[in-house]
Amino acid sequence: MKKAVGAQRVVGAQDTAVLAPVEDYLAELHSRVSALTGGKPADYIPELGKANPAHFGIAIATIDGEVYTVGDVEQAFTIQSVSKPFMYGYALNRYGRDAVLKHVGVEPTGEAFNSIVLDEVANRPFNPMVNAGAIAVAELMDGTSPEERIANMLALFGGLAGKQVEIDEAVFLSEQATGHRNRAIAYMMLNTGMIKHDPNEVLDLYFRQCSVNVTTRDLAVMAATLANDGTNPVTGKRVFEAQYVRDVLSVMNSCGMYDYAGEWAYEVGMPAKSGVSGCIIAVIPGQIGIGVFAPPIDSHGNSVRGIRVCQEISKEFELHAFNNRTNVRSVIRREYRGDAVRSNHLRTPDERDVLDREGHKVAVLDAQGVLFFGSTEQLLRRIMQLAAETSYIIVDFKRVHLADASARKLIARAARSLAGGRAELVFAAIADDGPLGALPRELGAQGEGRPVRVFSDTDAALEWCEDQLLASSSTGGSGTKFALSELDLLKGLSVEDYRLIEPLVKPLVFEKGEVIIREGAEAKLFFVVARGTVSVQIKVPGQNGRKKRVASIGPGLSFGEMALLDGGKRSADIVADEKVICYGLAVDQLEELAAEHPNIMITILGNLTRDFSERLRHANEAISALE
Repeated sequence: MKKAVGAQRVVGAQDTAVLAPVEDYLAELHSRVSALTGGKPADYIPELGKANPAHFGIAIATIDGEVYTVGDVEQAFTIQSVSKPFMYGYALNRYGRDAVLKHVGVEPTGEAFNSIVLDEVANRPFNPMVNAGAIAVAELMDGTSPEERIANMLALFGGLAGKQVEIDEAVFLSEQATGHRNRAIAYMMLNTGMIKHDPNEVLDLYFRQCSVNVTTRDLAVMAATLANDGTNPVTGKRVFEAQYVRDVLSVMNSCGMYDYAGEWAYEVGMPAKSGVSGCIIAVIPGQIGIGVFAPPIDSHGNSVRGIRVCQEISKEFELHAFNNRTNVRSVIRREYRGDAVRSNHLRTPDERDVLDREGHKVAVLDAQGVLFFGSTEQLLRRIMQLAAETSYIIVDFKRVHLADASARKLIARAARSLAGGRAELVFAAIADDGPLGALPRELGAQGEGRPVRVFSDTDAALEWCEDQLLASSSTGGSGTKFALSELDLLKGLSVEDYRLIEPLVKPLVFEKGEVIIREGAEAKLFFVVARGTVSVQIKVPGQNGRKKRVASIGPGLSFGEMALLDGGKRSADIVADEKVICYGLAVDQLEELAAEHPNIMITILGNLTRDFSERLRHANEAISALE
């Protein structure tokens, strides 16, 4: 079968099981970090010391509600200090920024989370991420009774997780029995007027908020709520006003990891909060929330494996907060199927029937803007969805003006995942000097397997996919058509008519690249393709004579037929894409024959009219699909 027109590159891909690229990456990351040793569960709270050190879960939640998980993501554990930013957000949302600043500051301390260090000048704890500040914030929970405050606290965390949550009573009692240092902090603050209520009631709520049971998946959704400007991406319900999410993330960024906060901000660059149960949340505003659970903690109180996970994700996908990014929601400019929009290769009626039936198996995605982790994840998620219902997926990168290394890595993972599967991934418009120019080389280095095809533009990619559909159909695709009766232009003529026309037909051979019709020339002949393909090319205004292909014509189809209607000058160049055999018919000779046999011209013009009508109808459908 003939090659598709357009610059096609073939690069290798390994044959692997179909996994979403993010899940594929998380599985590898989980396997790698599972081997990391060091640290131990927090045994200064006896119940936490009973945790299984082998438990390890990772979850990523996107701002539109997709959640990727690996490992022990449904294992319940207590939220501990990861509760602090959410309680702080509640206080800001309930009382406003100025009122909350009177109770707790925003300055990092560089001290351990349970240090008895107070800002006596401002008469408030330094920040809400240390225990002193969290106790002061707990006092701000609304309610006229302890029971009502507990209920409001649970409702807050339920809204963040998108489900009902409960308190682990065993951990609560263990916290209560061993929380002497927190009692000292509370009574010191009472003594200085930093809190007003009974310290035992305030501490009771504080111990309970730390003892709320969650899972790794819950944490990712809660973190994604902050990434999504305060709206839970799974339930769609707003928890915090967007203006206060900024404050929460700011304090998390400077104070969330205790005396490791500065190094964390420098290396990882994500607003984050850790808990001594071995959990960590991290937030990439406008993109994702990350949750990790692994009980062994280091001397700072941070999960050893949790830190490594966030370090690697940040490095691998360039998620540091100070990497410039843009909105991820508009990465797919347009999506359509091959039955609605076809290539510029003109087809016979039989071929058009096949493409009407089978064209939906080809999906086209127009990507646009900037490709980084968040936007690429959305693009690839749609690709994986289409892989279950199509045979070919074309991704057009023409409008992508920037792509980082993380985008290329994720796209390469998608190509590996789809290799050998039912759907074939096809790329279009990857310029060698463009933002994804290195991608074909990276794919080529992946090993043997079904090739990933890269075409110069979407039209060439569509044409190739159409050829595959036609080749697998009963039509067998475009082939040699030497018999006059096989030509669409002459269908419906009698045997006698064919006998009369045959002497007028001139077999013509053209080599690849030869100009068959030149724009502006006199229109004296029209042609029918018997073998090979030709391209219709027009000049692009203001492009120094550059030509653009607007149609491709194969066996059985005619070109130059406007000479039959109005003569005049040629409106475009017709160029042979390969060695081509055509039938040439002189217009004046056909008109002389038609004078004695008018049925011949009537039949030919009727065939032309039906063909033009079909082309116009499909062009209108394509325009509607692309609007």
